Amino acid sequence: MKKFRKSAFILFTIMVLFISGCSGGEEASGNDAGQEYEWKMGWNSGLEDTPRGTFAQAFKDYIEKESEGRITIEFFPNETYATSQEMIEAVQMGALEMQIVGANMVGNIIPQYSALSLPFLTHGFDEAHAVLDGPIGEELNKMGEEHGMKVVGNLDLGFTQITNNVRPINTPEDLVGVKLRSPNDKSLIETFKAMGATVSTMAYTEIYNGLSQGVIDGQFNPLFHIFDQNMDEVQDYLAMTNHMYYYAYTIMNHDLFESLDEETQQLVMDAGKHATEAARQYVAENDEELFEQAKGGAFKEITYPELEPFQEAVVPVYKTMEDVMGAEIINDIQNFLEEYRKN
Repeated sequence: MKKFRKSAFILFTIMVLFISGCSGGEEASGNDAGQEYEWKMGWNSGLEDTPRGTFAQAFKDYIEKESEGRITIEFFPNETYATSQEMIEAVQMGALEMQIVGANMVGNIIPQYSALSLPFLTHGFDEAHAVLDGPIGEELNKMGEEHGMKVVGNLDLGFTQITNNVRPINTPEDLVGVKLRSPNDKSLIETFKAMGATVSTMAYTEIYNGLSQGVIDGQFNPLFHIFDQNMDEVQDYLAMTNHMYYYAYTIMNHDLFESLDEETQQLVMDAGKHATEAARQYVAENDEELFEQAKGGAFKEITYPELEPFQEAVVPVYKTMEDVMGAEIINDIQNFLEEYRKN
């Protein structure tokens, strides 16, 4: 069934590209600063009260205002366009103009994109921002262009916490045998395998049903996503581990971006910068509020594990991931953060 759905999606995408190629010759020239554009933007979570939704709305408001209406954005939240992985392919092929996508999902295509989410690598948002906004971030963005994706912005999703219905989590041993959902990202999968969990992959929008039906025992996500998908309704235990930094990129079809005149390209990048700042500010202002919501009875029990045993348990993951993404990107981030902490 999944193969059929994927084949149907690819066929649909090819048809869209064919139709666009037959009817969009004038738009493709990109030389007219007065050209009008209608772009679609998709992502996998809600529009209201989420980091992705905040980015999307800020981007839309900015670019529609500054372009005086010649650029409009249509939203497809909650995977209403396609699954996250299918949307990446659609952006690469040009059927979908823009997507807000978790870096770990892009990591299936460019493994280095998963490096910043290695367990316990960063100690806070400031460190993560320093990496993304510096030379390492620029190199990662260039890698995206080589795969048909122009990065126009990024946004915090938060640091991940663990929820489950089996037992309170205080040590890595408490995860042994627990069936956890993970995105289809090797670094995330290997992290929880190293702690003895049984890992199952499924789409983000399927987590609630998976938990409520007992297909999985638990999952890990930032608090924003836990509450966005109402996981607190079907989970008893929350462990505050802050074990991974989750973030997302907003990507655009690279050929489309290159076809735009310089003024419009700059407008896109300005909108991305504006939306990045808006989304980061949203997370900074709301992260503590969500923690208070969690403490207010959303879960049967919240634990605050000592992190050193978890950090020791995942040390082999770094060696495993060197074979996937190369040691260079991991070493570059570690060395950069070491210098950053000194200063």
